[in-house]
Amino acid sequence: MSTTATLLQSAAGVQIFPLVRGVFSLAAVAALLVFFKPLLVGIARAMLLVVRPRLTKEERLARRQMRDAQMLQNMINASQGPSHAAELRALAARS
Repeated sequence: MSTTATLLQSAAGVQIFPLVRGVFSLAAVAALLVFFKPLLVGIARAMLLVVRPRLTKEERLARRQMRDAQMLQNMINASQGPSHAAELRALAARS
């Protein structure tokens, strides 16, 4: 009985309306974020493109070719003899 009385007295000292208003405010902000998520994601992507623009098609092709050439050169350097290097060069000439 004394435990129940203590709980009621401590609960009586808590103001419930500011707590309820805070919970509703938080729920409203969360609902707005969920509702406007596509717009916010689009804005974030646009800001990312401003900071780090996408490479053109030619630049991406040049990077890919440079990476392939470096990989081939590394394979030639790591090969076990002239015949392996010649085979790798022949493969590179075909592509």
